[in-house]
Amino acid sequence: MAVIQNVKGMRDHLPTDMMLRQYIVSTLTRISEAHGFEPLQTPIIEYAETLEGKLGEDEKLIYRFEDHGGRRLALRYDQTVPLARVTAQYAGQLTLPWRRYAYGPSYRGERPARGRYREFYQFDIDIVGSASPLADAEIVAMLCEALSALGFPDFVTLLNHRQIIGGIARVSGLSEEAAGGVYRAIDKFDKIGVAGVRNELLKAGVDTGAADRILELVQIDGSADEVLAALAQRLADDERAIAAIANLRSILDGLAAMGVPTDQYRVAPRLARGLSYYTGVVFEAITPHWPEGSLLGGGRYDDLIGLFAGRNIPTVGLAFGIDRLHDVMLELNLGPRPRTTAVAYVTLFSGDYVAASLALAAELRAAGIHTLIALEPGNLGKQFKEADRRGVRFALVLGPDELARDEVVVKDLQRGEQRSLPRAAVAGLLAEALTEGK
Repeated sequence: MAVIQNVKGMRDHLPTDMMLRQYIVSTLTRISEAHGFEPLQTPIIEYAETLEGKLGEDEKLIYRFEDHGGRRLALRYDQTVPLARVTAQYAGQLTLPWRRYAYGPSYRGERPARGRYREFYQFDIDIVGSASPLADAEIVAMLCEALSALGFPDFVTLLNHRQIIGGIARVSGLSEEAAGGVYRAIDKFDKIGVAGVRNELLKAGVDTGAADRILELVQIDGSADEVLAALAQRLADDERAIAAIANLRSILDGLAAMGVPTDQYRVAPRLARGLSYYTGVVFEAITPHWPEGSLLGGGRYDDLIGLFAGRNIPTVGLAFGIDRLHDVMLELNLGPRPRTTAVAYVTLFSGDYVAASLALAAELRAAGIHTLIALEPGNLGKQFKEADRRGVRFALVLGPDELARDEVVVKDLQRGEQRSLPRAAVAGLLAEALTEGK
């Protein structure tokens, strides 16, 4: 007999979980479209060479295989590289700057852990074809807007710039080639702490003095203005780092102009982001209620699309991990937790009134009310209990007396209240209850 279980690192999502996940996706879709972003969908399978050489050390996590024709294929690792491929492939059909959002699964052959899976869903937003710091600011503002809309408490978005980290490495005496090891070590800061990062730097060949200078600089803390001022003073001899600091100042000015609360973001020199394709600003959202790492993150990657297009196309974006958001929202009891998609449950009084009840259900659905209908006529008490078990708030009864008066009995199962209403008023009552969020 076959073992009945999931593949490790891949999950089933039963109806209650799916309703929360769909709430997250619908919220992100609404915010994206309010900012003028357009939807994109790409296949979950790409040619292996499309993904290879784009992900640095993470390339070992790609799921690769051959099809029946011997072609080397791979499962989608994320939605960023497919975006780069699409931008190059359909260059003549796209108007830049292009604001795009995309939702779907990706796959990584890594060790499953809390909040980390082999199959996971992401909702990406990107602005393709703009080097403006306003594009970076808009993406970060949307991140903050989305987490606020989903009800996340006490989150903060950390911002940094890859050239600030590069400058820290350079003023500490490291070569340009050695800076890559600094990115990888600093990226682990929140997981392994100061001592752990110091050991990582030493193992990468960084001498003791340089490692201590790097650690001192990445731990600069304070308000955004204080951190940038301190960095500007310490990195004054590195032209690229000074340009990166100016770029971050422009992004912060954009966030302030967009009305993003200042307690929702700060500059953190220790933030690196592990993916090798980032070239400019990088950012992550964190909350003390999720100690396992960041909620989500992103950054600017100005060179990746050029690998496909043959010309530089600056781009900035982020990925919302739906699985991680879902898990954290469950733990924090955030978002609506309905047990069903329906608001109304139409009972069947008896076999003689099935047609009338079906007609009532059709009327309610036509009015936009999600409606369940009983499948067997009979005991109304049992039907009320079924509706309540399913989490439906209103049970409706249409019997001979109600038909004669052109009325419907509406039973509020949450409040234990019952009343008769004119049939024409029922949809309005239910719609009002939905609007009020009762």
